[in-house]
Amino acid sequence: MQVLQVQLEVGPDPAEVGRARRWARSRLVGSGIGDDEPLAETLILLISELVTNAVVHTGCPAVLRMLFGGGGGAGGAGTVRVEVADASDRPPLQRHAEGEDTNGRGLELVDGLADRWGWQPEGAGKQIWCEVDRSAPVAGREAPPKVVVQGGEVCEPSSRVFTNATGLV
Repeated sequence: MQVLQVQLEVGPDPAEVGRARRWARSRLVGSGIGDDEPLAETLILLISELVTNAVVHTGCPAVLRMLFGGGGGAGGAGTVRVEVADASDRPPLQRHAEGEDTNGRGLELVDGLADRWGWQPEGAGKQIWCEVDRSAPVAGREAPPKVVVQGGEVCEPSSRVFTNATGLV
């Protein structure tokens, strides 16, 4: 199975998020995902959230990767994988926004939109990834239970919360 991987280096500036979105949109079109497809909008939102988290919460440069045609999902050749790697070894923290909070919804969105997501160590830092199966309808789809990977291990889908080494959320 052939997998196409593209990547972009992102600086530690929140303004880089817009550049990452524009770059990703052009790569999606190049992979055969139409700019007006709901799948494209979902992927752009996922990319925006993951890149924002990397540059805002770590203050480090990041690398955005998109992989087309592979992945571990049920969609097989129809899976799009998004990875964002940064130099921080701090695990992601899924927060729960309340009411009109303007922050704290990023990983909740990723959890709700992606078919699978998780994180793993990469070099001295970490990689946060998500996958969307192209064969499944985006809106209102009935997906199998999500598998969340924490530090390379499979967690129970019901928890979907990452914790740090001390167990604090």
